[in-house]
Amino acid sequence: MVRMSTPPPETRDHRIHRMTGRDPEEPHRTATPLELLFDLTLVVAFSQAGSQAAHLLELGHFGAAIGAFSFSVFAICWAWINYSWLASAFDNDDVFFRVATMVQMLGVLILALGLPQMFHSIDEGVHVDNSVVVAGYVVMRVAMIALWLRVARHDPSQRRNALTYALLMAIAQVGWITQIFLDPPLAVTAGVVVVLGIFEMLIPIIAELRGGRSPWHPHHIAERYGLLVIITLGEVVLGTILAVSAVVEAQDWSVEAVLVAFGGTALAFGLWWVYFTMPSAEVLARHRERGFVWGYGHLVIFGSLAATGAGLHVAATVISHEAHISATAAILTLCIPVAIFLTALFTLYSLLMRELDPFHLLLFVGSALVLAASVAAVAAGATVGVGIVIAAGSPLVVIVGFETIGHRHQAAALARALE
Repeated sequence: MVRMSTPPPETRDHRIHRMTGRDPEEPHRTATPLELLFDLTLVVAFSQAGSQAAHLLELGHFGAAIGAFSFSVFAICWAWINYSWLASAFDNDDVFFRVATMVQMLGVLILALGLPQMFHSIDEGVHVDNSVVVAGYVVMRVAMIALWLRVARHDPSQRRNALTYALLMAIAQVGWITQIFLDPPLAVTAGVVVVLGIFEMLIPIIAELRGGRSPWHPHHIAERYGLLVIITLGEVVLGTILAVSAVVEAQDWSVEAVLVAFGGTALAFGLWWVYFTMPSAEVLARHRERGFVWGYGHLVIFGSLAATGAGLHVAATVISHEAHISATAAILTLCIPVAIFLTALFTLYSLLMRELDPFHLLLFVGSALVLAASVAAVAAGATVGVGIVIAAGSPLVVIVGFETIGHRHQAAALARALE
């Protein structure tokens, strides 16, 4: 009898390997444990940004809160977006890639540590103390530059693309660092931030058009974005816990506590359900050129979800009688981000599918009317808990519409998009 030799076990070493493009049609491609670990650092950053924004909102300092929060979310999400697309195209999981990812995680934590002083300085309205935030952002970007230089060295077909990324990112970081040392007045800093932010967002467009498209994986990148949406929804869950705790502390367990718990949980669940009705992976696999609009549009998606969590933080301060704003203003800090999320999602869906469904307009109007009813109810004397429960009905309108009629509209639109 011939004995068959047992094949050697698959090795799991992470020695240095060439960093070349991966197969964009690789089967069963999913998020890696390293990517999930990296995402955990964003939980801290979003939580820090949300709590700082909530503090300014409950004081009634709306302009400072919106400005500081917008800059924070951009810095957090933009660095994550760039990393995720590069990893989708070139991740070889060797020791260099792992260490570079750890450096980016450190950058996120540094950025998060600098958020309180940045929010405080913007609230004072003279100069912006964003040195620590920018330092954390630059740390993340330096790691990205190192990875792009590796791609340029190891993959000749992507060399021009990778070198363009590395060069333009380096130029942008010089701008960010210079801004720290010049320390201009608030208005000038705001202008510089806008210019540098636009330049950063142009980098992928310039690099991909000049040097060729990176071999990113559509199903993998859609999963990565979906996972960050879930992580960001964690801020809504955290805000719910804070609001319930405020009710219990002020009134012990009561009907209001139950309303807040149910409303906040239902809102997070509804926003999750609505987001995942979008057939991102299928369309991106057929139309890779739509990736820019889809990817950039998620900046608003992520920001509005994080802001929804901040709105629930504000609701908690109103319930505990610590806020300096009215209950109506507080419910607006919740309903406005939800409205922005739904507007962004409907817009992104239409741009991804390249068509506008009149039925979607009907659903959008219905969801907006529910949010308006939430604000009107609180303004008329209803409790914040009642307002949160009503607001949770906004995504429910979309869910019911999709599950009864909209799914057939989507199937037909998807068939046209995949032709």
